[in-house]
Amino acid sequence: MSRSKSSHRWLQEHFNDPYVKKAQAEGYRSRAAFKLDELLERDRLLKPGMVVVDLGAAPGGWSQLVNERLKGQGRVIALDILPMQGISGVDFICGDFREDSVLKELEAQLGGAPVDLVLSDMAPNMSGVDVVDQARAMHLSELALEFAQNWLKPGGNFLIKLFQGVGFDDYVRNLRASFSRVSIRKPKASRARSNEVYALAQGKRA
Repeated sequence: MSRSKSSHRWLQEHFNDPYVKKAQAEGYRSRAAFKLDELLERDRLLKPGMVVVDLGAAPGGWSQLVNERLKGQGRVIALDILPMQGISGVDFICGDFREDSVLKELEAQLGGAPVDLVLSDMAPNMSGVDVVDQARAMHLSELALEFAQNWLKPGGNFLIKLFQGVGFDDYVRNLRASFSRVSIRKPKASRARSNEVYALAQGKRA
């Protein structure tokens, strides 16, 4: 079966993308690492000794970058329903974080340590039907927020990818109710035509 014009255009754009080339040259697993890099630098989100949980981590670009930045002075725990090739220094849990067995494994990994930062770069498998894709994306975002509310320590931070559309404004309002400060960011590595943005929620309320 021949590829559609839009699929061919996406592949062409992907392989010509300077961030894809940069990721390959620098050994990162995805171009998304550069989005996170900009956000971490701008808001000084990482400090030595932090415990970071990365939701929807596969293929591992974000966990890889955070682990590199912490330089062994902290912990990174990655979760995904998809398998992920191991990263030295990163603890990986393969499973759905809504399931009790996965949460119990996370609790065991943490060993009572509080979570300082929750990251989520999750996105659904896109169908191409905007209303369906937006609903799925917002559902994942709600699950990630619930996780952050349950696991972050008071004062902790939450960084999540969101797609602008139905439900976006209500979601940001919910973030503002749970955190002291909420900022919306659009990293340079995000494609201009994409409706993705990143919400940084800082200072989880007790």
